[in-house]
Amino acid sequence: MYTPPMFKPDRAASLAFAQARGFGTVTAWDGRKPVASALPFYLTYADDGTPHAAFHVARNNPLIKFADGKSHWLMTALGADAYVSADWYVSPDQVPTWLYQAVHLTGTVRMMSDSELGPHLEALSARFESWLAPKPPWAMAKVTAARLDALKKAIVGLIMSVDEVEGSFKLNQHKSDADYLAVATELARQKDAGAQALAGEMRTLRPQLFEGQPTQLDAKPMPEGTM
Repeated sequence: MYTPPMFKPDRAASLAFAQARGFGTVTAWDGRKPVASALPFYLTYADDGTPHAAFHVARNNPLIKFADGKSHWLMTALGADAYVSADWYVSPDQVPTWLYQAVHLTGTVRMMSDSELGPHLEALSARFESWLAPKPPWAMAKVTAARLDALKKAIVGLIMSVDEVEGSFKLNQHKSDADYLAVATELARQKDAGAQALAGEMRTLRPQLFEGQPTQLDAKPMPEGTM
């Protein structure tokens, strides 16, 4: 991932972003072309601190043949993004741009054992059910044993051992306070949820610029996991 220094988050921030997002695209190389699938995931950490991304795919997914523990895969987690008009800047001679947040995780992938698959599915559903609180969480215990066994046979659990973490949070960090405030304010006015979420992120980076700004311009960042 190419990331200018001013847009580069640290490793901890990138991992926290990926964990909060919980959805991405994994890509492997089959020797001729990329093979990819979009899917939910969550992160855990080994005793030595190595991040592990856990996910699963359908048993017929061609990605499975590359889960040999040696081939490197890429997982991309994308957040909110929004177009920025050059007219929004205070300074003259500006050009349009696009703001966004993205994290790339790279590592080798292995298949889960049968004993790992059940706990993985429990952890995955529990994580995302927690986003729906105060709704009582759905649990796998609600599925009959026969049905659950059939579902498990139709999927393969996978674990990526992450050895490279890259992030790019392009939020106009290189712009003057005046231009930064102007763009964030306009983003907050947009109907698009992504634009509003990025406005909220920009406020977090330079909160002093927004003191006294009318409440109707307040950005409302999306809840965790809805980016």
